[in-house]
Formats: sequence, structure tokens, C-alpha cells
Amino acid sequence: MNWFSKLFASKEKEISDPMKKFLIVGLGNIGAEYVNTRHNIGFKILDFFAKKESISFQTAKLGDIAEFKIKGRTLIFLKPNTYMNLSGKAVKYWMEKENISKENILVITDDLNLSFGSIRIKPRGSDGGHNGLKNIQLLLNTVDYPRFRFGISDAFKKGKQVDYVLGEWSDEEKENLIERLEISSQIITSFALAGLNETMNQYNGK
Repeated sequence: MNWFSKLFASKEKEISDPMKKFLIVGLGNIGAEYVNTRHNIGFKILDFFAKKESISFQTAKLGDIAEFKIKGRTLIFLKPNTYMNLSGKAVKYWMEKENISKENILVITDDLNLSFGSIRIKPRGSDGGHNGLKNIQLLLNTVDYPRFRFGISDAFKKGKQVDYVLGEWSDEEKENLIERLEISSQIITSFALAGLNETMNQYNGK
């Protein structure tokens, strides 16, 4: 094999290397009525990243998909169109289609147990009562996948959890959201380039 053939072969191997491919999943509900709700922070973070990097989503099977390449890595962004409680169907389909291991997926979701804008990245964990995570856990048959929880706080009265989660951000939250979205987009890039542990060390608690 001459040097040119070797170079081409190594380039091809690099492109197809599954360790350099990542699935970034933002959880949310489809429909205009949900766009600015707290429960849709996963969609909002991916949309912010896409706008910042001038990439666009295309409707595909079980969700909207966008692709972003950086330093030899390929990031596939997924916004499931299955509604929140069936998110696992889309995640499993795209993991298998793109041959992405569970270590290379990052699921972004809202969390009532964290104060507004707080960040917690973990390699595994329970669903915490979140229907999207619950369905992903069920269909992947594991709790061992990285997740990025974005705090929305629990500032609701007893019996009003659903209204709060599906409610829109307050004016104060909207003002502070841009800075939080910027940090969230940095987390996505760090996850792909620096890895999960480094990303947790740098961003947890920020």
C-alpha cells in the first residue's frame, strides 16, 4: 500500500470511528405552545447552539436532526418529536442508526430539584421522576448514560407542578437565560472534545 492509500485509509477510519461520534439529545415537547416552557429547555439549548454555529435542523425519523463537526468529532443533535414520555424511542433509534455507544450520548433535560440555571452533569443516575428519562432508561435498559440536568427550580405551590413545568419562563428567568444558554453550549463542546469527567469538573455547580 503506497503512502497515498495509507493516508486515505487512515482518514476513512477516522471518519467512521464511532468513538468520535456523539449524540446530543435535547428533551422537550413539539408544538408552538411548548416552545418557551421550562420543560423544553433541552430543545432551547440545542436551538441556541445551532443558531450560534449556523447549523440547521431537518425533520427526520422520530425527530429533528442537525450535524456539527469540530476537530475530528461529529456531533449529531436530536430533538425527539415523540413527545416527552416517549423520548427513548427516538434516542434508541438514532443510537443504533449512527452506531453511537451510550457513553457518547448526552441527554439534556430540566430538573425541578435544582435552582434556576444550576447545572449538574452526571455519568448515570435515576430518572428522578422525569418522564423523558424514565422512557430512555426503559428502552435502553440502563441508567448508565451521561445526562445534563438544567435547574428550573421548584417555585410552585402544592398541586401546581404540571402547570409550572409546562409554564413559560418568568421575566427575570428570561433575562438570566442567555448567559445560562451560552454556558450550556460550552458544555456540549466540552463533552465532545474534553470528555465527560473534565466537563463535570469544570461545569458542575457553575
